Amino acid sequence: MENGNKAMREWLEAIGIALLLAILIKTFVVDTIQVDGNSMIPTLRHHDRLIMNKFEYRMQKPEKGEIVVFQYPHDRTYYFIKRVIAVEGDTVEIANGEVIVNGQVLKEPYILEKTLGDFSKRLVPKDTIFVLGDNRNNSKDSRFKDVGPVSLKLVKGRAVFRIWPFRSLGKIM
Repeated sequence: MENGNKAMREWLEAIGIALLLAILIKTFVVDTIQVDGNSMIPTLRHHDRLIMNKFEYRMQKPEKGEIVVFQYPHDRTYYFIKRVIAVEGDTVEIANGEVIVNGQVLKEPYILEKTLGDFSKRLVPKDTIFVLGDNRNNSKDSRFKDVGPVSLKLVKGRAVFRIWPFRSLGKIM
């Protein structure tokens, strides 16, 4: 009987350690998130499930071109997924359907149509990023007052891998 209790205790310890590790990994390293909406088409689609790297931005700041997950500034219960277009110290503007960063037209093979509307030249403030959806004409992003330049404190991670649907499984570019 004593061997049975010892085996049971070892099993419970192993399960407890596994649960603790899973909680720590989900809290600090990686998590999953579901895309809600069409603002990132064609790169991401409504209901895609993604792996988000939560640890990376503890060590470094987001870089241009990365797809980030951040809390919506006016209601932090909502998460947005957008592409980083410019970082602190950059200037960004939209004119004649083109995004211009630091005076250079951005090459964007990931968008399907020109960006409608103009956005006057702005400086991206310290500790913020300027984000746009890949589906520019159907995206609420840094061009809008309620989003604006996104504080790095609101950035929760980088979308790195699509896990659903299986036919689209793979690294996110």
